[in-house]
This record gives sequence, structure tokens and C-alpha cells, in this order.
Amino acid sequence: MSENTAVVISVTTHYLPAHSAPEANQYQFAYTITLENQSHQPVQLLERYWLITDGNEKVIEVEGEGVIGKQPHLNVGERFQYTSGAMLETPVGTMQGHYLMRNEDGSEFKAPIPIFLLAVDGALH
Repeated sequence: MSENTAVVISVTTHYLPAHSAPEANQYQFAYTITLENQSHQPVQLLERYWLITDGNEKVIEVEGEGVIGKQPHLNVGERFQYTSGAMLETPVGTMQGHYLMRNEDGSEFKAPIPIFLLAVDGALH
């Protein structure tokens, strides 16, 4: 199974203070992922893998089928966007991972999700 960059992934993040409890070391973040199929054939997202690291270097791995209960198909040039969340014990952390994708021809590949920052506003100077 190879890595493939024909599926372009971009991420935006937001801290959710109303859903956080800093006094209890609970910092809730939302992230919005956009996948764009820039390959020459339709693809389907099958599985996700996340490596979440907080500011204390505590690591959590998350694996599962699809995203937000879906295994979306993307035609050539099509985009899929979803929003999900992560709870950290520190005001700063990172996420990275990959999606397991299947091409129309049945071959599978990993679409890498580049590392991105989760940070409370003002936590980094």
C-alpha cells in the first residue's frame, strides 16, 4: 500500500471555550477537514487514523471506519468537508494521521494528514 498525494487535505481549527474547562484540564477544539480528489479516478474514504499529542507529550491514537459516520465517495475534482473535535488536557497540542482510501480500481492507499496545531488563543507567543 502506498502513500498518495492525489487527495489534497487541508485543515482549519478553532478552540471552543464554551465547551472547555481549563480548571479541570479540559480544552475542546474543533477541526474542519477538506479533502479534494485531484487524482484521475474516483476514490472512497474507508478509515481514519489519528495521532493526537498534547502539550505534555501524552499521545492518543484513534482509528476507525470513515469520518463522522460516513465513508464518502469523491469523484475526480470533488471535495468533501466535515467538522469534528478533540479534547486535550493542555492548551496546546497537535494532530496528524492518514485516511485509508480506495481507488475505483480497488487499490488502496494512505492519504497523509499533515501535522496541525491545536492551540488556545494566546497560548503561543
